[in-house]
Amino acid sequence: MNLNHFFFEACAQVAAKHQIKTYVVGGWVRDQLLNRPSKDIDIVVEGNGMDFAQKVAQEIDTNIQVNFFKTFGTAQFNYKDYDYEFVGARKESYDHNSRKPVVENGTIQEDIARRDFTINALAISLNEADYGQIIDFHQGLAHLKEKRLVTPLDPNQTYSDDPLRMLRAIRFANQLEFKIEDESFKSIQNNANRIQIISQERIHTELNKILMCAKPSIGLDLLYKSKLMIHFLPELTWLHGVEEYKGKGHKDNFYHTLQVVDNIASMTDNLWLRWAALLHDIAKPQTKSYSEANGWSFHGHEVLGPKMAHKIFKNLKLPLDKPLEYVKKLIYLHLRPISLTKEIVTDSAVRRMVYEAGNDIDDLLILCRADITSKNEAKVSRYIQNLDALKIKIEEIEARDHIKNFQPPISGDVIIKTFQLKPGPEVGLIKNKIKDAILDGEIANEYQAAFDFMMRMRGL
Repeated sequence: MNLNHFFFEACAQVAAKHQIKTYVVGGWVRDQLLNRPSKDIDIVVEGNGMDFAQKVAQEIDTNIQVNFFKTFGTAQFNYKDYDYEFVGARKESYDHNSRKPVVENGTIQEDIARRDFTINALAISLNEADYGQIIDFHQGLAHLKEKRLVTPLDPNQTYSDDPLRMLRAIRFANQLEFKIEDESFKSIQNNANRIQIISQERIHTELNKILMCAKPSIGLDLLYKSKLMIHFLPELTWLHGVEEYKGKGHKDNFYHTLQVVDNIASMTDNLWLRWAALLHDIAKPQTKSYSEANGWSFHGHEVLGPKMAHKIFKNLKLPLDKPLEYVKKLIYLHLRPISLTKEIVTDSAVRRMVYEAGNDIDDLLILCRADITSKNEAKVSRYIQNLDALKIKIEEIEARDHIKNFQPPISGDVIIKTFQLKPGPEVGLIKNKIKDAILDGEIANEYQAAFDFMMRMRGL
């Protein structure tokens, strides 16, 4: 393990000078062993972590500003793009109705034992006698090699004490492509209802990290199978399963959704576009119907979907401003491009779609591309070709007509002054007719053409 870094040298010097047992622990150690980049370094000392942090900061640079969190007994500072956190070794006990522990001073062995997984329970000594030696009380090194997620203690105790660890297990399994050991996964299933004591902010933070994985379907499927998802995102679980009538069944919309999320994850790192993929079909169970003529259909799911997305964002304490409006817009429009590729595309239809999507038109097309999950390669190829042709048509129309972020060239003030009207519905009606004329290609998107149209419309 390479500890040739000014920070570790400073820690070792302070530890030796003050006879304080000091260790680097947790995620940084794990990531170094996995050759993953990490800029978060956690230090545990057998003593006062806040005092130790101050001494190390002084050793490195007297201008460092140390942040103290006395409630938690921790200290933190940032230096040269790294985040350093310090805490005293401790042992914990939990009340069943809270994930907040009762904390007492402890040893490094007691501190390590309270951690979530053995791969996060590795430490490296920064002490003079055994500097650089890996400390592994719970076979974390073996589990790293085996790509297994194992809890240091009985999993029932680990997950019941802090139910957030169940979400972390699934997130790590997804990020690292590790397997949660069978006993541990059964424990998650048995303790799933304990997730209800965790704040929605903590839950959505872990959910966002799962969505930002290279293949989010791994974590999402584990959330479903672990029985965790039903407690904070039940709407997604309702997509699961296939209903049959007279021998005809629809596709499993849950696993279709997971495939769409994986598809979009290969195209973009935009978290909210991934959320749009996750929720694009969220209203299908509520809009499902069957007819002899057409089989299964989900008419109106794109209309109900944005309303459901609003409720989901509100429940999970996700942002209710621009991210939500963006997700709702993409859900509402996600069928539009595909429908335009199935018919003779008029310039008017394309203009209206571009007008409604605005600057998000490219993201809408990405979502539509990701939504193609058919196993029929010829069908997929045809859809992709049609979307490519539609994209070219959109670019041509936008270059000519400038519809993106379009505002009618005639303002309400101009209408009021021209016709000596009072502000009211009539002004809005005139503006809408001008807008429709431009989108339908009747007139050019420019002031004079719009003004002349308005005057003709009023018979002047």
